[in-house]
Amino acid sequence: MNKIGIVLLLWMCCAMTVVSQNVVVLFDEEEYVEQSASDTLVIDTLVSDTMTMDALPSVDVESAHMSPALSVQYKSDVRHIRDSLKQTMRLARGVMHKNVRTMRDSVRQNLHVLAGKNPHQLRVGWGDQLFESLVWYNQLHSTIYPESFVEEYSEEYRYLQHWFVEYQYRVRYWFNVGAMVDYSGVLWDKVMRNGKGDEVNREKNCDFHNIAIMVTTRFTYMHSKYVSLYSGLGAGLNINTGSEIDYRGRKTALAPALSLTVLGMNVGNERWFGAVEFGGLYSLMNIHEVYMAGSRMFTVSVGCRF
Repeated sequence: MNKIGIVLLLWMCCAMTVVSQNVVVLFDEEEYVEQSASDTLVIDTLVSDTMTMDALPSVDVESAHMSPALSVQYKSDVRHIRDSLKQTMRLARGVMHKNVRTMRDSVRQNLHVLAGKNPHQLRVGWGDQLFESLVWYNQLHSTIYPESFVEEYSEEYRYLQHWFVEYQYRVRYWFNVGAMVDYSGVLWDKVMRNGKGDEVNREKNCDFHNIAIMVTTRFTYMHSKYVSLYSGLGAGLNINTGSEIDYRGRKTALAPALSLTVLGMNVGNERWFGAVEFGGLYSLMNIHEVYMAGSRMFTVSVGCRF
């Protein structure tokens, strides 16, 4: 009987593992608690029956000098108890399978209901310009040349950061599709200095700007009542423009744009939410025309669903 108890407990562990793998989202905590209490009651009943069987005395019919009638009755009682335990195990197995199916179906139904409720999402956000600050920075001017020597330097860089707006539509509870417009810019001064480092002339507010227009997708892999985790991918076109002329003689250039969200976390209710994301924004044509590479690695946004 101890072997039966061990097998039964192992089976219960497997069943609970199946539950944890299939039921990712729990919308109704009270229902989950009630379901867990029901499963615990079944387990307690099985354990109690198993202990009852283990508590039965082991009797050798021949050594006990039982009468034939008593021996037959004893064997009949043992078979009856064993059959009752088997029937209880079959019943518990059926109850567990039914409960798992019910919980899984309930979760799926709730997810599909959620997908159809407030499927539109609009958000605005800010992103960093770490990439730009590492590539474009104040140049050190020389003070060792003759005063007649004049050279141009880029100084006083101002980073306008990334600002974006995004709309998404929830197609399924785990999949969104939409569009995003992202803007970023950098300002600086062109300064002419002589060989002693003295300023000769200054041209203020030289600039360049990137406007990325992309189609975006989102894959949500963890849901809860107030928090969800997701990853995303976007692709589109970047428009680079400004006061500078590139090596092709253009002030405005077009290049592919790609956004990658490695990890995003959304916190909020059915109407309002905030989000933080880690990823990157990329735009380049070749090694000579790199406009963004790992820019906007961190973003913060707020939005609403409707």
